[in-house]
Formats: sequence, structure tokens, C-alpha cells
Amino acid sequence: QVQLVESGGGLVQAGGSLRLSCAASGSIFSINFMAWYRQAPGNEREWVATITSDGSTNYADSVKGRFTISRDNAKNTVYLQMNSLKTEDTAVYYCRLKSGATNYWGQGTQVTVSS
Repeated sequence: QVQLVESGGGLVQAGGSLRLSCAASGSIFSINFMAWYRQAPGNEREWVATITSDGSTNYADSVKGRFTISRDNAKNTVYLQMNSLKTEDTAVYYCRLKSGATNYWGQGTQVTVSS
């Protein structure tokens, strides 16, 4: 069984920065990609960024240029550096790991950006 544990969320003022972490543990045989999603109250969960096994990255237009996804393969950990945060970035952020045909999700970490 694979477990994902997110951390690093919190309250920050607009324009500030936060770094989220997602540590994967358990029986991980291979990782296709890891990704971050977010869900604001009343909204559907939306994709934020992805990093593949070869290090390729992709970002949603709403965060491009402000957020950076990275990973430490030795620690099976993915990070999301969030800069120039806006109030509309407020959401619960979730980590996703795809291994083969299986998707794993973390429990989420709250990010609140105040004006």
C-alpha cells in the first residue's frame, strides 16, 4: 500500500510564498508521475502541476511562472514552491501519484492566502 503525506500548508499574505511537500511511502515499484491538484470551496478539484519520472514538468496556466514543481527521487518526495501567491490560490492542495494503472492521493493540506 502506498501512502502520501502532504505538509507545508498554512496562512500567508498575498504576494508571499509557501512550499508544499508530499512524501510517498510504501510499496512503490514505479512512478509514472506525481502531481499537485487543488480544490477551493464550492469548486471542483483542478490540476495544478505535474512532474514525470524523467523530470518533465507542466503547469496550469493560472500558476505558470509563479509555481515550481520538483521532486527528490531518493526520498520519493515531490515539492510545490508557490511564489507571488494570490487570494485565488486559496484551496486544499492534494498530491497525486500514478504508479502503473493505480492512482494514489494524499489527504490534502490547506493553503489560505489573505489580502
